[in-house]
Amino acid sequence: MEKKHIAMFISSLNKGGSERVLVNLAEYFYSRGYAVTIVTQYKSENEYGISDGIRRVFSEITQEEMGNGRISNFFRRFAKLRRIWKEEKPDLILSFIGKNNMMAIMTSRRLHIPVVVSVRGEPAEEYNSPLLKRAASFLFRFADGIVFPVEKSMDFFPGAVRKKAVCLKNPLNPAFIRPVYDGEREKQIVAVGRVDANKNHEMIIRAFAGLAEKYPDYRLVIYGEGDLRPSLLRMAEEMGLKDRVLLPGSISDVASAIYKASFFVLSSYSEGMPNTLIEAMALGIPSISTDCPCGGPAELIEDGVNGYLIEPGDWEKLQDILQKLVDDPRLAQKVGENAAKIQETLNPDRMNKMWEDYFCKWLKG
Repeated sequence: MEKKHIAMFISSLNKGGSERVLVNLAEYFYSRGYAVTIVTQYKSENEYGISDGIRRVFSEITQEEMGNGRISNFFRRFAKLRRIWKEEKPDLILSFIGKNNMMAIMTSRRLHIPVVVSVRGEPAEEYNSPLLKRAASFLFRFADGIVFPVEKSMDFFPGAVRKKAVCLKNPLNPAFIRPVYDGEREKQIVAVGRVDANKNHEMIIRAFAGLAEKYPDYRLVIYGEGDLRPSLLRMAEEMGLKDRVLLPGSISDVASAIYKASFFVLSSYSEGMPNTLIEAMALGIPSISTDCPCGGPAELIEDGVNGYLIEPGDWEKLQDILQKLVDDPRLAQKVGENAAKIQETLNPDRMNKMWEDYFCKWLKG
Protein backbone atom coordinates (compact mmCIF):
# COMPACT_ATOMS: atom_id res chain seq x y z
CA MET A 1 0.00 0.00 0.00
CA GLU A 2 1.40 3.39 -1.02
CA LYS A 3 2.33 5.73 1.83
CA LYS A 4 0.13 8.74 2.42
CA HIS A 5 2.08 11.91 1.72
CA ILE A 6 1.84 15.09 3.82
CA ALA A 7 3.47 18.35 2.72
CA MET A 8 4.10 20.95 5.41
CA PHE A 9 4.61 24.58 4.40
CA ILE A 10 6.33 27.27 6.48
CA SER A 11 8.77 30.12 5.80
CA SER A 12 11.81 28.41 7.34
CA LEU A 13 12.82 26.01 10.10
CA ASN A 14 14.38 28.84 12.08
CA LYS A 15 14.41 28.17 15.82
CA GLY A 16 11.05 29.43 17.03
CA GLY A 17 7.89 28.07 18.60
CA SER A 18 5.81 27.52 15.44
CA GLU A 19 8.73 26.00 13.59
CA ARG A 20 9.34 23.59 16.45
CA VAL A 21 5.69 22.45 16.45
CA LEU A 22 5.83 21.83 12.71
CA VAL A 23 9.10 19.88 12.94
CA ASN A 24 7.74 17.78 15.82
CA LEU A 25 4.61 17.01 13.80
CA ALA A 26 6.74 16.13 10.77
CA GLU A 27 8.81 13.72 12.87
CA TYR A 28 5.67 12.15 14.34
CA PHE A 29 4.03 11.53 10.97
CA TYR A 30 7.30 10.23 9.53
CA SER A 31 7.62 7.81 12.46
CA ARG A 32 4.06 6.66 11.74
CA GLY A 33 4.98 5.62 8.20
CA TYR A 34 3.81 8.69 6.27
CA ALA A 35 5.88 10.28 3.54
CA VAL A 36 6.64 13.83 4.72
CA THR A 37 7.92 16.78 2.72
CA ILE A 38 8.68 20.12 4.35
CA VAL A 39 8.39 23.06 1.95
CA THR A 40 10.12 26.24 3.09
CA GLN A 41 10.81 29.50 1.32
CA TYR A 42 14.42 29.58 2.42
CA LYS A 43 17.07 28.09 4.69
CA SER A 44 18.31 30.14 7.63
CA GLU A 45 21.44 29.73 9.74
CA ASN A 46 19.90 28.68 13.04
CA GLU A 47 17.45 25.88 12.20
CA TYR A 48 15.92 22.77 13.70
CA GLY A 49 17.26 19.52 12.29
CA ILE A 50 15.02 16.94 10.64
CA SER A 51 15.36 13.20 10.03
CA ASP A 52 17.07 12.14 6.81
CA GLY A 53 13.88 10.50 5.55
CA ILE A 54 11.94 13.81 5.60
CA ARG A 55 12.38 15.64 2.31
CA ARG A 56 13.04 19.39 2.17
CA VAL A 57 11.98 21.51 -0.80
CA PHE A 58 12.58 25.25 -1.22
CA SER A 59 9.91 27.47 -2.76
CA GLU A 60 11.71 30.82 -2.91
CA ILE A 61 12.67 31.94 -6.39
CA THR A 62 16.38 31.98 -7.09
CA GLN A 63 18.36 34.97 -8.33
CA GLU A 64 18.15 33.55 -11.87
CA GLU A 65 14.36 33.16 -11.60
CA MET A 66 13.72 36.74 -10.48
CA GLY A 67 11.97 39.20 -12.75
CA ASN A 68 11.65 42.96 -12.71
CA GLY A 69 9.63 44.32 -9.81
CA ARG A 70 7.65 43.03 -6.84
CA ILE A 71 4.50 42.14 -8.75
CA SER A 72 6.41 40.11 -11.31
CA ASN A 73 8.28 38.26 -8.56
CA PHE A 74 5.06 37.57 -6.66
CA PHE A 75 3.63 35.75 -9.66
CA ARG A 76 6.90 33.86 -10.13
CA ARG A 77 6.78 32.73 -6.48
CA PHE A 78 3.14 31.80 -6.94
CA ALA A 79 3.92 29.72 -10.03
CA LYS A 80 6.88 27.99 -8.38
CA LEU A 81 4.88 26.97 -5.32
CA ARG A 82 2.01 25.70 -7.50
CA ARG A 83 4.56 23.72 -9.53
CA ILE A 84 5.86 22.15 -6.30
CA TRP A 85 2.36 20.94 -5.38
CA LYS A 86 1.91 19.48 -8.87
CA GLU A 87 5.25 17.67 -8.73
CA GLU A 88 5.05 16.47 -5.13
CA LYS A 89 1.38 15.41 -5.37
CA PRO A 90 0.83 15.35 -1.58
CA ASP A 91 -2.36 13.86 -0.16
CA LEU A 92 -2.60 16.83 2.23
CA ILE A 93 -0.98 20.24 2.62
CA LEU A 94 -0.52 21.67 6.13
CA SER A 95 0.44 25.35 6.18
CA PHE A 96 1.62 27.43 9.13
CA ILE A 97 1.45 31.19 9.77
CA GLY A 98 0.22 34.35 8.11
CA LYS A 99 0.63 34.85 4.38
CA ASN A 100 1.85 31.28 3.94
CA ASN A 101 -1.68 30.13 4.70
CA MET A 102 -3.17 32.31 1.98
CA MET A 103 -0.51 31.24 -0.53
CA ALA A 104 -1.11 27.56 0.23
CA ILE A 105 -4.83 27.96 -0.45
CA MET A 106 -4.39 30.00 -3.64
CA THR A 107 -1.59 27.97 -5.22
CA SER A 108 -3.35 24.63 -4.68
CA ARG A 109 -6.74 25.63 -6.10
CA ARG A 110 -8.24 23.00 -8.45
CA LEU A 111 -5.36 20.59 -7.82
CA HIS A 112 -7.68 18.45 -5.68
CA ILE A 113 -5.27 18.51 -2.72
CA PRO A 114 -6.88 19.12 0.70
CA VAL A 115 -5.38 22.12 2.49
CA VAL A 116 -5.31 22.65 6.26
CA VAL A 117 -4.07 26.05 7.45
CA SER A 118 -3.01 26.97 10.97
CA VAL A 119 -2.88 30.38 12.65
CA ARG A 120 -0.14 29.98 15.24
CA GLY A 121 0.11 33.31 17.02
CA GLU A 122 -2.11 36.27 17.84
CA PRO A 123 -4.31 36.60 14.69
CA ALA A 124 -4.19 40.39 14.85
CA GLU A 125 -0.39 40.12 14.54
CA GLU A 126 -0.39 37.55 11.72
CA TYR A 127 -3.01 39.54 9.78
CA ASN A 128 -2.08 43.01 10.98
CA SER A 129 -3.93 45.25 8.52
CA PRO A 130 -7.57 45.55 7.46
CA LEU A 131 -6.63 44.31 3.97
CA LEU A 132 -4.84 41.19 5.28
CA LYS A 133 -7.69 40.44 7.67
CA ARG A 134 -10.26 40.68 4.86
CA ALA A 135 -8.10 38.56 2.55
CA ALA A 136 -7.58 35.84 5.17
CA SER A 137 -11.26 35.85 6.17
CA PHE A 138 -12.22 35.35 2.52
CA LEU A 139 -9.57 32.81 1.52
CA PHE A 140 -9.92 30.67 4.64
CA ARG A 141 -13.41 29.73 3.41
CA PHE A 142 -11.66 27.71 0.70
CA ALA A 143 -9.44 25.80 3.15
CA ASP A 144 -10.53 22.27 3.97
CA GLY A 145 -9.54 22.67 7.62
CA ILE A 146 -8.35 25.43 9.92
CA VAL A 147 -6.38 24.81 13.13
CA PHE A 148 -6.01 27.24 16.03
CA PRO A 149 -3.93 26.43 19.12
CA VAL A 150 -6.04 28.83 21.22
CA GLU A 151 -9.85 28.76 21.28
CA LYS A 152 -10.19 32.52 21.70
CA SER A 153 -8.22 33.15 18.48
CA MET A 154 -11.19 32.01 16.41
CA ASP A 155 -13.11 35.14 17.45
CA PHE A 156 -10.94 37.21 15.08
CA PHE A 157 -12.60 35.57 12.07
CA PRO A 158 -16.19 35.53 10.76
CA GLY A 159 -18.59 32.67 11.40
CA ALA A 160 -17.98 31.06 8.01
CA VAL A 161 -14.33 30.54 9.00
CA ARG A 162 -15.07 29.50 12.58
CA LYS A 163 -17.39 26.74 11.32
CA LYS A 164 -14.40 25.07 9.65
CA ALA A 165 -12.05 25.56 12.59
CA VAL A 166 -10.80 23.27 15.32
CA CYS A 167 -8.63 23.94 18.37
CA LEU A 168 -5.59 21.63 18.57
CA LYS A 169 -3.03 22.59 21.18
CA ASN A 170 0.71 22.24 20.72
CA PRO A 171 2.08 18.80 21.59
CA LEU A 172 4.67 18.99 24.37
CA ASN A 173 8.23 18.57 23.14
CA PRO A 174 9.28 15.05 24.33
CA ALA A 175 12.59 16.48 25.62
CA PHE A 176 10.63 18.13 28.45
CA ILE A 177 9.02 14.95 29.73
CA ARG A 178 11.06 14.09 32.79
CA PRO A 179 10.48 13.84 36.56
CA VAL A 180 10.13 17.13 38.40
CA TYR A 181 13.48 18.09 39.90
CA ASP A 182 13.48 17.04 43.54
CA GLY A 183 16.59 18.77 44.91
CA GLU A 184 17.37 22.34 45.90
CA ARG A 185 16.74 24.50 42.87
CA GLU A 186 19.38 26.80 41.43
CA LYS A 187 18.83 30.43 42.36
CA GLN A 188 17.96 31.42 38.83
CA ILE A 189 15.05 33.19 37.19
CA VAL A 190 14.94 32.12 33.54
CA ALA A 191 13.27 33.25 30.33
CA VAL A 192 13.48 31.67 26.87
CA GLY A 193 12.63 33.25 23.52
CA ARG A 194 13.65 35.63 20.78
CA VAL A 195 15.16 38.79 22.23
CA ASP A 196 12.88 41.30 20.54
CA ALA A 197 10.44 44.07 21.42
CA ASN A 198 7.40 41.78 21.66
CA LYS A 199 9.07 39.49 24.20
CA ASN A 200 9.64 42.54 26.45
CA HIS A 201 12.51 41.10 28.48
CA GLU A 202 13.13 44.60 29.77
CA MET A 203 10.13 44.01 32.05
CA ILE A 204 11.87 41.06 33.71
CA ILE A 205 15.11 43.00 34.20
CA ARG A 206 13.22 45.83 35.91
CA ALA A 207 11.46 43.40 38.23
CA PHE A 208 14.72 41.61 38.99
CA ALA A 209 16.47 44.91 39.74
CA GLY A 210 13.97 45.50 42.54
CA LEU A 211 14.85 42.14 44.11
CA ALA A 212 18.57 41.97 43.44
CA GLU A 213 19.79 43.67 46.62
CA LYS A 214 17.53 41.64 48.93
CA TYR A 215 18.37 38.33 47.23
CA PRO A 216 22.04 38.58 46.24
CA ASP A 217 22.36 34.87 45.34
CA TYR A 218 19.84 35.05 42.49
CA ARG A 219 20.63 35.55 38.81
CA LEU A 220 18.45 36.26 35.79
CA VAL A 221 19.26 34.21 32.66
CA ILE A 222 17.54 35.01 29.34
CA TYR A 223 18.13 32.40 26.61
CA GLY A 224 17.69 33.41 22.97
CA GLU A 225 19.02 35.53 20.13
CA GLY A 226 17.71 38.81 18.83
CA ASP A 227 18.36 42.44 17.97
CA LEU A 228 17.75 43.74 21.50
CA ARG A 229 20.37 41.57 23.17
CA PRO A 230 23.08 44.32 23.24
CA SER A 231 20.67 46.95 24.59
CA LEU A 232 19.43 44.62 27.34
CA LEU A 233 23.01 43.91 28.38
CA ARG A 234 23.66 47.67 28.53
CA MET A 235 20.52 48.16 30.60
CA ALA A 236 21.64 45.49 33.08
CA GLU A 237 25.08 47.09 33.33
CA GLU A 238 23.59 50.55 33.96
CA MET A 239 21.53 49.03 36.79
CA GLY A 240 24.65 47.51 38.35
CA LEU A 241 23.59 43.97 37.38
CA LYS A 242 26.22 43.18 34.77
CA ASP A 243 27.28 39.90 36.41
CA ARG A 244 23.78 38.87 37.45
CA VAL A 245 21.79 39.31 34.25
CA LEU A 246 23.05 36.88 31.63
CA LEU A 247 22.06 36.56 27.96
CA PRO A 248 23.98 33.52 26.70
CA GLY A 249 22.17 33.37 23.35
CA SER A 250 20.49 30.31 21.87
CA ILE A 251 21.29 26.87 23.23
CA SER A 252 20.51 23.41 21.88
CA ASP A 253 19.35 21.73 25.09
CA VAL A 254 16.94 24.15 26.77
CA ALA A 255 15.38 21.46 28.96
CA SER A 256 18.65 20.65 30.71
CA ALA A 257 19.62 24.32 31.00
CA ILE A 258 16.45 25.38 32.83
CA TYR A 259 15.58 22.08 34.58
CA LYS A 260 16.79 23.18 38.03
CA ALA A 261 15.79 26.86 37.75
CA SER A 262 13.75 28.41 40.53
CA PHE A 263 11.33 30.40 38.37
CA PHE A 264 10.35 30.93 34.74
CA VAL A 265 8.92 34.17 33.32
CA LEU A 266 7.16 34.81 30.01
CA SER A 267 6.89 38.58 29.53
CA SER A 268 5.52 38.91 25.97
CA TYR A 269 2.98 41.46 24.84
CA SER A 270 1.40 38.87 22.54
CA GLU A 271 1.67 35.11 22.09
CA GLY A 272 -0.39 32.29 20.65
CA MET A 273 0.06 29.07 22.58
CA PRO A 274 3.58 29.64 23.98
CA ASN A 275 5.78 26.55 23.83
CA THR A 276 8.32 27.95 26.26
CA LEU A 277 5.65 28.34 28.93
CA ILE A 278 4.31 24.84 28.30
CA GLU A 279 7.81 23.41 28.60
CA ALA A 280 8.75 25.28 31.78
CA MET A 281 5.51 24.18 33.41
CA ALA A 282 6.10 20.59 32.33
CA LEU A 283 9.45 20.65 34.15
CA GLY A 284 7.67 21.76 37.33
CA ILE A 285 9.20 25.24 37.34
CA PRO A 286 6.93 27.81 39.05
CA SER A 287 5.97 30.03 36.12
CA ILE A 288 4.68 33.57 35.71
CA SER A 289 3.27 34.75 32.39
CA THR A 290 1.72 37.84 30.95
CA ASP A 291 -1.97 37.39 30.16
CA CYS A 292 -1.65 37.87 26.39
CA PRO A 293 -4.73 39.12 24.48
CA CYS A 294 -5.50 35.98 22.50
CA GLY A 295 -5.64 33.92 25.69
CA GLY A 296 -2.96 31.26 25.21
CA PRO A 297 -1.31 31.58 28.65
CA ALA A 298 -4.74 31.83 30.31
CA GLU A 299 -5.67 28.45 28.80
CA LEU A 300 -2.59 26.94 30.47
CA ILE A 301 -2.49 28.73 33.84
CA GLU A 302 -5.06 28.79 36.60
CA ASP A 303 -3.85 31.90 38.39
CA GLY A 304 -2.33 31.15 41.78
CA VAL A 305 -2.73 27.37 41.38
CA ASN A 306 -0.29 26.17 38.71
CA GLY A 307 1.26 29.52 37.85
CA TYR A 308 0.55 33.24 37.80
CA LEU A 309 -0.90 35.63 35.22
CA ILE A 310 -0.05 39.34 35.11
CA GLU A 311 -0.85 42.20 32.75
CA PRO A 312 1.70 42.81 29.98
CA GLY A 313 4.25 45.37 31.12
CA ASP A 314 3.38 45.19 34.83
CA TRP A 315 6.91 44.68 36.16
CA GLU A 316 5.92 45.73 39.68
CA LYS A 317 3.37 42.91 39.92
CA LEU A 318 5.98 40.52 38.56
CA GLN A 319 8.39 41.68 41.25
CA ASP A 320 5.75 41.13 43.96
CA ILE A 321 5.00 37.57 42.82
CA LEU A 322 8.67 36.65 42.55
CA GLN A 323 9.30 37.98 46.04
CA LYS A 324 6.32 36.01 47.40
CA LEU A 325 7.61 32.78 45.84
CA VAL A 326 11.20 33.32 47.00
CA ASP A 327 9.97 33.95 50.54
CA ASP A 328 7.65 30.92 50.53
CA PRO A 329 9.49 27.88 49.11
CA ARG A 330 6.62 25.56 50.06
CA LEU A 331 4.19 27.60 47.95
CA ALA A 332 6.65 27.66 45.05
CA GLN A 333 7.03 23.88 45.23
CA LYS A 334 3.25 23.37 45.23
CA VAL A 335 2.75 25.67 42.24
CA GLY A 336 5.50 23.82 40.36
CA GLU A 337 4.01 20.41 41.13
CA ASN A 338 0.63 21.57 39.86
CA ALA A 339 2.23 23.00 36.73
CA ALA A 340 3.93 19.68 35.93
CA LYS A 341 0.52 18.05 35.43
CA ILE A 342 0.59 19.61 31.99
CA GLN A 343 2.88 16.73 31.01
CA GLU A 344 -0.22 14.55 30.89
CA THR A 345 -2.61 17.15 29.46
CA LEU A 346 -0.37 17.96 26.47
CA ASN A 347 1.41 14.60 26.26
CA PRO A 348 2.91 14.42 22.75
CA ASP A 349 1.53 10.96 21.99
CA ARG A 350 -1.98 12.10 22.88
CA MET A 351 -1.81 15.47 21.12
CA ASN A 352 -0.07 14.16 17.97
CA LYS A 353 -2.76 11.48 17.69
CA MET A 354 -5.41 14.23 17.80
CA TRP A 355 -3.69 15.94 14.86
CA GLU A 356 -3.52 12.62 13.01
CA ASP A 357 -7.19 11.85 13.69
CA TYR A 358 -8.11 15.29 12.35
CA PHE A 359 -6.06 14.75 9.18
CA CYS A 360 -7.63 11.33 8.65
CA LYS A 361 -10.76 13.09 7.38
CA TRP A 362 -8.84 13.73 4.17
CA LEU A 363 -6.24 10.94 4.23
CA LYS A 364 -8.57 7.95 4.18
CA GLY A 365 -8.95 5.79 1.09
